[in-house]
Amino acid sequence: MSILKNIQRRKTFAIISHPDAGKTTLTEKLLLYSGAIQIAGAVKSNKIKKTAASDFLEIEKQRGISVATSVLSFDYKDAIINLLDTPGHKDFAEDTYRTLTAVDSVILVIDCVKGVEEQTEKLMQVCRMRNTPVIVFINKLDREGKNPVALLDELEQKLNINVRPLSWPLGIGSSFRGVYNIYKNSFAFFHSNKQQIEDEVKVFESIDDPGLYELFGDDTLTLKHDIDLVNGIYDDFQIGKYRSGQQAPVFFGSALNNFGVKELLDTFVEIAPSPVPRDTTDGLITPDNKNFSGFVFKIHANIDPKHRDRIAFLRVCSGKFERNKFFHHVRLNRNIKFSNPATFMGQSKSIVDEAYAGDVIGLYDSGTFKIGDTLTEGDSFMFKGIPSFSPEIFRELRNTDPFKSKQLEKGISQLTDEGLAQLFTQNYGNRKVIGVVGPLQFDVIKFRLLHEFGASCEFINYPSYKACWVKYENESDIESLSALWSNNLYFDKNKNLVYIAESKYSLDRAKEKNPKAQFLLSIEHNDLTLEMDNVA
Repeated sequence: MSILKNIQRRKTFAIISHPDAGKTTLTEKLLLYSGAIQIAGAVKSNKIKKTAASDFLEIEKQRGISVATSVLSFDYKDAIINLLDTPGHKDFAEDTYRTLTAVDSVILVIDCVKGVEEQTEKLMQVCRMRNTPVIVFINKLDREGKNPVALLDELEQKLNINVRPLSWPLGIGSSFRGVYNIYKNSFAFFHSNKQQIEDEVKVFESIDDPGLYELFGDDTLTLKHDIDLVNGIYDDFQIGKYRSGQQAPVFFGSALNNFGVKELLDTFVEIAPSPVPRDTTDGLITPDNKNFSGFVFKIHANIDPKHRDRIAFLRVCSGKFERNKFFHHVRLNRNIKFSNPATFMGQSKSIVDEAYAGDVIGLYDSGTFKIGDTLTEGDSFMFKGIPSFSPEIFRELRNTDPFKSKQLEKGISQLTDEGLAQLFTQNYGNRKVIGVVGPLQFDVIKFRLLHEFGASCEFINYPSYKACWVKYENESDIESLSALWSNNLYFDKNKNLVYIAESKYSLDRAKEKNPKAQFLLSIEHNDLTLEMDNVA
C-alpha cells in the first residue's frame, strides 16, 4: 500500500468534555464497538471491578477521574484510529490544550442534564482558535435532561458554532425509546446494557416510512414533527463546513449503555478528516511530504511502574517513521534511532516497525526529549503552536526526607517534563517553586512522587499573582528588575527568565521600571516567541 493511502486511512482525534460528562466512558465504548476490547470497564462502578482501559495511573483508578492524556490506537472498518482520551478536570487543562495540537479533529461530549458547562466553553475556544473540526455527542439520554432543541440552542449560543443534528432521540429519560439516525434513515432501539453490545437497528426509506408508524404508533408523529423541525431550522450538513470548523454535527445517545455510539463511530470514520498540514518555522508541512517529520506533545514516566520507563509521545506529521532508522533531533542537533517504538492501548503497548502521518507513537526516552521537540529526516525546522501557559497557583517545594533527596530531584524533574506542572528554580536550584493550573495537581504530584519515586515532600504556600516570562535583548533592559525584584526572579526548565509577581501592583511597577522588557503570559515550548495578546 502506498504512503498516501496509508495516510488517508488515519483518523487522529481527541475526546474532550467538562468533568463527568462521560468522556472516558464514551472512549471505552468506542473501543468496545471497534472490537479492541470485549467487555467495557466502568469508570466509577463498585459492582464492576474492571477499571477503564484509558485510566491506567493508580490515582486515576482510585478517584475515577482522568488526570493524564492516554493514547489508544485501534482499527475500525478500513480506518486506523488514534484516539486521545484527555483529562476533563480543569486542573489538568494544559495537558488537554497540548493534546489538541496533536489531533486533526475532536469529539465533544455534552451531558444532557447539565448542558454546556464552563470547561466545555474553554475547550471549545481552543478548538475555534485552530478551526478544529468538532462532532458533538450529547450523552446520558437515559436520564431526565434538557429538551434536545434547548440543548442545541445552548450549544450555538455558548460555543459560537453552527450545529446540525445527524441523529434525533425519541423520548428522554424514562420514556427514551431510541435514536433515529437522520444521516442514514435508520432507527436504533434502546436496550440497557453497560458492558456488551446489544443493538437492534432497523433501516427505513425515510421518516415517512409506514414501518415507523407500525412500531411506535402516535409517537411516530412526534418524531416526524421533530425531524421536520430540525430539517427546517438547521442548514443541511456539509462535510466541507464541518472539516473547516464552521459546522458541528450532533449525535444523541447514552455512552454508559452503549447507545448511539455505533452511529457516532460509523459517521466519524466516514466524515472525519485524514491528517492535515502542520505549521513549522519553515512554513506548512503536508502529510504527503515524502520526508518524515513529527513532534513530541506529551511525555509520561512510569506507564509501567515495574520498569520505571519514560515514554515520549510523538505525533507523526509527514512521511514514514521506521524502526531502527536514524532521525534528526532538531533541538539537540544529533541523530537518534529507536529500536522499540510502540503503539498503545492505554497502559499496554506493542512494538511497531513503521508509522505514517497521523499516527501517535511512543518512544522510549532517557531524558532526551522535551515537550515540543521535533524529529525530522535531516531538516532543521521546528513545529510551532505547542504552548506553555502561566500557572495560576504556586507552592514552594520542600523535601520532608533528606535521605531521599536524589529521588525527589529525579521525580520532580520527570513529572514537570511531562507537563503535569511547571518548575521554577532559584539560587542554583536550591529553591524550587511549582506552578499549576489547579490545586488537584499538587495531590497528584505528591502521590506520584511517593508511589513512583519513593520521595516525600510538602508544598508551602507561596505568595504570588502571576508568573511572566521576561523577554529582553540586553541585560541593561532588565537592570531594575534584577536589582529591585531579584527575590522574585526564577528560571524555568528551558533556562528562560521568569518573574513571579506577588501582586498586580508589583507587576505593574516592574513593567513601568523595565519598559524595554516584555512580560509574557504564554510562550512556545521551543522558543520565547512573543504573542501580542499574551502580554501581561
